[in-house]
Amino acid sequence: MEYDGAIIDLDGTIYREYTPIPGSKTAIQSLRERGLSIIFLTNNPERSPDAIAHRLESMGIPCDPGAIITAGAVTTQYLASHHPTDPIFLIGSDGLADQFERAGLTLTDEPPEATVVVTSYDRSFDFEDLTDGLRALQTAELFVGTDPDRIYPGPHGKPVPGSGAITGAVGGTADRTPDIVFGKPSLETVEYVDERLEPQDGDWLVVGDSLTTDITFGKRAGMDTALVRSGLTDESDTLSPTPEYVVKTIGEILSIL
Repeated sequence: MEYDGAIIDLDGTIYREYTPIPGSKTAIQSLRERGLSIIFLTNNPERSPDAIAHRLESMGIPCDPGAIITAGAVTTQYLASHHPTDPIFLIGSDGLADQFERAGLTLTDEPPEATVVVTSYDRSFDFEDLTDGLRALQTAELFVGTDPDRIYPGPHGKPVPGSGAITGAVGGTADRTPDIVFGKPSLETVEYVDERLEPQDGDWLVVGDSLTTDITFGKRAGMDTALVRSGLTDESDTLSPTPEYVVKTIGEILSIL
């Protein structure tokens, strides 16, 4: 099968934390040499596209920030379009807060003042945050999660808690489920990516390490998918939904093209 582009996950596919997965640099270089357009699509909302581009650059993978889509960016666009002036109580990283502020969104540190509560990945999440989230959700009209990932691939192949774990903790305490969760495989993210690809014709391949996010996203987007086993999915997992291709790492991606 000939592809015109690839939509590639980051955590567990290109790198684990600050360590590149062997073969990832060469794989991206080879795909570009074959003329494929590359978009990086990640559910990790902690950093902005600029910060992620800097990380990739440090790994020897040059990338324009415009070719990076994050769950944080999808969440920011939705809130800017539908809740541009609503006070937002955010449990999330400084990087996500910066994205909200650059989009002109209004953040509040006072839980009772919020009409929107957003929960996301936050390495400093603690009991005080849980308490503030509970108080905010007692009156807020909208409860938003940036992405569903309960775990992310961490260093040395060991998973670490993700946004979904924090969303579940805050929502469980308040006895509320999120009204909307962005990131892969949400339809909002499918639509966001479709808008990016609209001027470009051709077939795209989705590459990632998670069946429930990456591969499901690809199926919803009507694209072929390739599962890599360098992240969250190992040999013991049942492959459902079923990807078109399975490789050990992205370093083997050329074998399926």
